[in-house]
Amino acid sequence: MNKHKIIGILSDTHGVLRPEVVSAISDSDIIFHAGDIGDAEVLYSLSEIAPVHAVRGNTDRGKWTEKLPLTKAVEFYGHFFYLLHELDSLDIDPGAASFEMVIFGHTHRADLKKQGSVFYLNPGSAGPRRSSLPVTIAKVVINSNDLIPEIIRLDI
Repeated sequence: MNKHKIIGILSDTHGVLRPEVVSAISDSDIIFHAGDIGDAEVLYSLSEIAPVHAVRGNTDRGKWTEKLPLTKAVEFYGHFFYLLHELDSLDIDPGAASFEMVIFGHTHRADLKKQGSVFYLNPGSAGPRRSSLPVTIAKVVINSNDLIPEIIRLDI
């Protein structure tokens, strides 16, 4: 019997990696960051938890961001994920390309919906609070052949 796997997903940290976020994703087998990272130290700290796949956001600038792609396809335990920062710049048909989930950020507003066979997941902002929006992350549990996504609101 396969043990389930956990993907920790965050976006829009803008250089802030809160202890509550680290605690919330500490059980992750892999971490996806959907851009606006803000500081290379964020990625380094996340990599101490699990392997990290990240994309560059619109505010990510400087030498450390040069190796970050704008989009990234990741296969994890037989499931295919597409990462980008701004959903408006999606230039593929994820369903036709066999992606099961598109992960994005930018709006700081957590969102989860399914269109056809594809989940669209924005984990919201794990960094500095913007207006009245909550601090959120997301997790996806891979259980057998299913993807079980969840948005997690952190009480900060």
